[in-house]
Amino acid sequence: MRKFVWETPEEINLRVANNMKLLRKRKGITQKRLSELTGVSYASIKRFEETGNINFISLTKIAIELDAVEGVKDLFTEIPYQTIEEVINEQK
Repeated sequence: MRKFVWETPEEINLRVANNMKLLRKRKGITQKRLSELTGVSYASIKRFEETGNINFISLTKIAIELDAVEGVKDLFTEIPYQTIEEVINEQK
């Protein structure tokens, strides 16, 4: 059974963007400097922080630079099985 999600995809993306922004600021890195360090355009970083929209490879580059790559690598892990069918299907 699928869990009900109370947030929209856009709200979830904005939460991720805000987390990244807080980490960027904690490390004292400006948007422009992050762009230089990652090769991700300044416009993409600015748009991500404002809207939550960014392509996945750019997000990964930012995560690497901010020492947050484990969070990206851990997506879709540690998800408990909900049915025996899920266990069986994973073995196929």
